[in-house]
Amino acid sequence: MDTRSLSRHIRTAACILAFLFLLVMAAGCLQDSLKSAATGSPPPIPVADAGLLKAQYSPGEIASLCAAAEQDTNASLNAIAAIPPSRRSFDTTLLTFDRVISDYSDTVAPLVLMGSVQPDAAIAAEGMACRNSDGIFHSTVYSRRDLYDAMKGQVPRTPEESRLYIMTIRDFEHNGLNLSDDRLDRVRAMKANLTGLEVRYMANLNNDNTTLAFTADELDGLSAERLSSLGRTSQGMYIVTMDGPDISEVLTKANRSETRKKVYATMLNVQAAPNTALLEEAIVLRYRIAQELGYRTWADYQLDGRMAKNTSTVMAFLDSLKEPLKEKSRMELSRLLAIKKSLDPGATTVDPWDVAFLQDKQTSLLYAYNTDELREYFPADNVLQGVFSIYGSLFGIRFDEVTNVSAWSPEVRAWRVGNRADNATVGYLYLDLYSRPGKSQGYFETTLRTGRVLNKTRTTPVVAIVGNWDAPVGDKPALMDMYGIETLFHETGHAMHDLLSQAPYGTLSGTRVERDFVETPSQTLEEWAWDPQVLESLSGHYTNSSQKIPKELLDRVIASRNAGAGLSYSGTLADSVEDMRFHTAEGPVNTTAIYYDTFTEYRGIPPLAGTHQPAQFDHLMDGYDAGYYGYLWSKVYALNIVDEFKTDGMTNRTTGMRFRNAILEKGNMEDGLVLLENFLGHKPGVNALYSHIGINVTKEA
Repeated sequence: MDTRSLSRHIRTAACILAFLFLLVMAAGCLQDSLKSAATGSPPPIPVADAGLLKAQYSPGEIASLCAAAEQDTNASLNAIAAIPPSRRSFDTTLLTFDRVISDYSDTVAPLVLMGSVQPDAAIAAEGMACRNSDGIFHSTVYSRRDLYDAMKGQVPRTPEESRLYIMTIRDFEHNGLNLSDDRLDRVRAMKANLTGLEVRYMANLNNDNTTLAFTADELDGLSAERLSSLGRTSQGMYIVTMDGPDISEVLTKANRSETRKKVYATMLNVQAAPNTALLEEAIVLRYRIAQELGYRTWADYQLDGRMAKNTSTVMAFLDSLKEPLKEKSRMELSRLLAIKKSLDPGATTVDPWDVAFLQDKQTSLLYAYNTDELREYFPADNVLQGVFSIYGSLFGIRFDEVTNVSAWSPEVRAWRVGNRADNATVGYLYLDLYSRPGKSQGYFETTLRTGRVLNKTRTTPVVAIVGNWDAPVGDKPALMDMYGIETLFHETGHAMHDLLSQAPYGTLSGTRVERDFVETPSQTLEEWAWDPQVLESLSGHYTNSSQKIPKELLDRVIASRNAGAGLSYSGTLADSVEDMRFHTAEGPVNTTAIYYDTFTEYRGIPPLAGTHQPAQFDHLMDGYDAGYYGYLWSKVYALNIVDEFKTDGMTNRTTGMRFRNAILEKGNMEDGLVLLENFLGHKPGVNALYSHIGINVTKEA
């Protein structure tokens, strides 16, 4: 749930109300639905910290709590398995199992999160260890024959119970319950080993502290303000970390090719030796597990039960995009080469470390603006409040900041989300937005407490968004570019999926859907970042919030969106194919060699020799193995949904509430394709993606 800057303080309630009034008056062209969102309900009122979650831990406490959670859960699961067959019922088996597993997840999820966000390295290590044991625990539970036997054959009484039965039994059978006991034991042991490899890989990245030192001349092109935000060595050189904001700034702005190349090479060699070995060992182990379970490859195993269903469907989908995207990328590269030649007449090729830099130059040349100019109109607080206002309008909700929130780091903030109609609490949202040492790179949303029905009452979900946006610098607030704005929409889209879920069961709630459907709501909602009316509504110059982005600049920003679409989508396609090549292999693989071949084949330029991208391809060790294609697959569905919104306007509440009711609230209570067809009124087609990218192809999926 991927790859973006928020300031530390939201205005007081009175200032927010004044800003929203000015926003609506200045924007003018926003639809009535968005105006209603800003003015049709009371202003946000800070709410006291209700002790949402425990967020501060003493040394040894996470390890103790994690072990206790497993012990208590095992006792409850043993009780289910011990029920005599004559006394088993749907309530005492399936429903109890869902409650017990959901209780366990709610207990462990905050502990696991600490492994990615906790500033204290020792406590973070406990969080990563809990993540390891959690993965092993889940694998063990879903391969227990006694639990499977206790639940298999129970008779559901309602359609909802039928869905729970089907999905629960499928999960057990997918984990090898059709195997003999000795083969099942082998699978269980291999999966435990696999979890350990994945956790070690991720911990290596989280704990990496690689930096580079440059002189001011070597960083020519970076603004004085940006330079002032960098650390300094004892000799006065500037320190560039391998955190996202530093990497992005150098690759986009540094005028010296050698500086960009050095950062690019270092970025793609972080943890190269240990993580390459861990990934390659994991790939072989996955293949062995798949073979033991009766599948040809790991990809065949993973895709069983997903929307795509099999590897041939996925590869046909990816192959259908190859030539159209290659042609578009070729044209884009020729334009970038022309720009490079204007700077360096002897240039003959565009190198990978040139792309972001030349695209930034292209934006200045063709669209007459630069990203620094654009960011001035998008202070992060304005953007955040605007996103809340838009989601409030679409889905009938409101966001009230929690005061004095107890969290794992001082800059973390939290909001109570409530229904506008009756102000009933929907859930809570944590935001942990700034890069810091020891924190996971990238951007993700995670569930910390699941929304479900418990004792005839709906529980209050709690979610967190963790990111690495630029922090404020001195007195200047955090400012966002289009990537940051789009990513905020994306991750809050995941949050909406979890917070608004009305699924009665924790194991089927929110984002617990097919892996190749889970990105659909988030990729749908990220399109709001590019709607002219919405983008204008988010703007307000950081020196004067009533000064909206000028229309001519807004038009140029929107027009520039697809200037690099071919290269961007080709990159996602290359990563998707790389993933599938790893996981359709029937034996050991050389991940670096496959990366080199796939990079050249799909991106149209050679990779930098000596780099090891698979060592940082963290999605493949964090749940997206044989599943990275899902970003492109889900994008097709997302753009079909967006087309439906465009009929009546992107801020139309009627369509927004249909989307909430038909998709966001459903969780995994029906297959994703059923939810899509119910919302759209027809089957989704791939032409929406081609049209979005600007490719003239007539082909339906």
